[in-house]
Amino acid sequence: MMLKNRPIGELLARSRPIISVEFFPPKDEAGGAQIVETAQEIREHLHPDFVSITYGAGGTTRERTFRYASILKDEYGFEVMPHLTCVGSSRAELREIIASYQAAGFCNIMALRGDPPRGETEFRPHPDGLPYARDLVELIRQNFAGFSVGVAGYPEVHPESASPEKDLYFLKAKVQAGASFITTQLFYDNANFISFVDKCRSLGMDLPIIPGLMPIRSAKQARRFCRHIPPELELALETAGDDPEATREVGVDWTYRQVANLMDRGFKAFHLYIMNRSGMAVDVIKRLRESGRLQAGPVK
Repeated sequence: MMLKNRPIGELLARSRPIISVEFFPPKDEAGGAQIVETAQEIREHLHPDFVSITYGAGGTTRERTFRYASILKDEYGFEVMPHLTCVGSSRAELREIIASYQAAGFCNIMALRGDPPRGETEFRPHPDGLPYARDLVELIRQNFAGFSVGVAGYPEVHPESASPEKDLYFLKAKVQAGASFITTQLFYDNANFISFVDKCRSLGMDLPIIPGLMPIRSAKQARRFCRHIPPELELALETAGDDPEATREVGVDWTYRQVANLMDRGFKAFHLYIMNRSGMAVDVIKRLRESGRLQAGPVK
C-alpha cells in the first residue's frame, strides 16, 4: 500500500526532540538484506521521526534510491527524505525525478549539488543541468508545491570552499532559494557546530539547523570524515587501541554526550549517520531515554 509522507518542516515545528537517521541504497542483494534488517530494528527500537536515503555519485543509484525509499515509506511506515543531486541530470530529468517522487507520495527532498562521478576530481554540470544546490532548491520551489527541502551545511567548511565566509555565502543562497532546513555534515566537536550556528544566525538564516552525528566505529574512520578530533576523544580512541568493543563504547558514549550537550543548549533535532547499521544508534537513543532526555517508544 502506498503511503503519503508528511513534510519534515511540520515535524521540526514541534516542541519535542526530533530524531532522524540516514540510510544509503545497497549495491547488491546482501546489502539489500542488510538495509531491510536495519530498517526493521530501527523501527522497533529507535522510532525515528524521519529517515533519509542517499543518492550515489553521478546519479548511479537513482533507481535504487527510489526503490528503497519506497520500501522504507510503504513497508516500514517511515517519513522518508530521498536525496537528490544535480550530477548527471538535465533540468527536465530532475523535474521528472521529482514528479515521480511526488506521485509516489513523497513530499521531502534533500537537495544537493553532489560529488563528481568516480574517477573525476572536478564537478561539471550536465550541459542542460544545474551547477549548484541552490539551483535545485529553486527548481523544486518553482515547479512543485508542498515539498520540504533540506540542504547541507558544513560546520568544518566544505572541502572545496575557498574560505568559511564563501561557504556561508553559498549556504545562505540555498536558504534564500527556499530551503526548509539545514542538516549538517558530521562533526565531533560541538564547539564547531555552535560557532557555525551562530554565524548562520548572524547572517539572517533563521530556519532549523539539524546537527549531523555519527558514532565512531574506528579511529581511522573518524579521522577520514572529520578534520578536527577533540583531544579528549583522541585520547579515548588511543586508549581503546585495536579493541573493537572498546572503540564501539567510545563511539556510543561520545555521540550520546554530543546529543546530551546540545539538548542542554536548547537544540532538539538530531540526524544520525548509521551506515545502514542500527546497533550503535539504538544504544545512543537508549542512553538518552535512560537520562530522561527522550521518552520511550514511538511518539506521534
